[in-house]
Amino acid sequence: MRIFFTAKSFSGETKSGEMNVKDERDLAGQLRSEGFILTSLKQLEEEKGNRRKINFLDRFATIPVSEKMMLARNLSVMISSGLPLARAISNITAQTKNKRFVKVLDEIQGAIQSGSTFGDALAKFPAIFDELFVNMVRVGEASGNLEEVLNILAGQLQKEHELLNKVKGAMTYPAVIIMAMIGIGILMMIYVVPQITGVFKDLNAELPPTTQFIISSSNFMRDHYFIVFSGIVSLILGVKLSAGTEKGKKFFSYLAISIPVVNKIVIEVNCARFSRIYSSLLRSGISVVETLKILSRTLGNHYYKKALERGAENIQKGVNLSKIFYEEKKIFPVLVPQMLEVGEETGKTEAVLMKLAEFYEEEVDQKTRNLSSIIEPVLMIVIGSAVGFFAISILQPMYSVLENIK
Repeated sequence: MRIFFTAKSFSGETKSGEMNVKDERDLAGQLRSEGFILTSLKQLEEEKGNRRKINFLDRFATIPVSEKMMLARNLSVMISSGLPLARAISNITAQTKNKRFVKVLDEIQGAIQSGSTFGDALAKFPAIFDELFVNMVRVGEASGNLEEVLNILAGQLQKEHELLNKVKGAMTYPAVIIMAMIGIGILMMIYVVPQITGVFKDLNAELPPTTQFIISSSNFMRDHYFIVFSGIVSLILGVKLSAGTEKGKKFFSYLAISIPVVNKIVIEVNCARFSRIYSSLLRSGISVVETLKILSRTLGNHYYKKALERGAENIQKGVNLSKIFYEEKKIFPVLVPQMLEVGEETGKTEAVLMKLAEFYEEEVDQKTRNLSSIIEPVLMIVIGSAVGFFAISILQPMYSVLENIK
């Protein structure tokens, strides 16, 4: 049977929680061996039979950051109010609308009731709770200040969610325009061009090279649409798979920090994430070396990953992190090591890096707002060039035919 109890020690200390026991006597005996006297108890309903079954694929499904942020914040409030962890998770589960997340929370609650730590229960779902989340929770459990660590984690998730949403929002507009342009271009090549070019065949007109190229491309796409479709799908899958390899990560990371305009946003986003996560992990009580190792596995860019790995190695040799970052000029602007150096000298690294994170987040916000004003004229030039090339290639032979008729 499962019982919720309260007990007091001879010194007046109060203890409460949930425990699986055979009967009330067994519970009283266990508490007495720990120096506590049972003062009240309540038998809880068995939830095992009602537990939702989680599918294998649910372990690898992603959950919106907003859901994880609310989980951390609500748990922090409930635990600080004295509610046991398992009961707090049960309350959050009842309020959660995402069915997949409900299953996950239900299994986490079951693992905790079976004696597992919260951190170990979260680690069963690596696609949902990353290493940063799990390690901060484990540190909170070990230090006894889980509610404070969860509050820090909630703030970290919120800021990171806002930061990445700004970047995604800025890139959505050009992505939609480009996809629409490609889609319309394919439809025109398959359905419109063949009808227009039929006139040229009937008149036996001599066609310029650009028109011949469009007609040849149109014929190929119309007659071998399956090959074209397969080629596009293969290209997308190839890029996605290659991005997962070590060489692919290095290549795309190099592009990200080298393309003009884009590189500044990428660098500032990574610097903002580094500063905020580094500060949050230090506040949680994680060592500097372990913090850098976690960060190297959290930041996606290959060059930041390697720089942080080198930082973790050199710090163990007594080298300051600021000195290491001074050598990484391509990915860390000089402001980062300078601020880090100030933090190291004053002993206020956490506060200094939090200010640095706020500075870079504001910079990203400003740049993403300005990005649309930069992208719009570029897209207009690209679209105008494509339409102009198509129009000239089709209309030029038509005018030649009309002139010959006259």
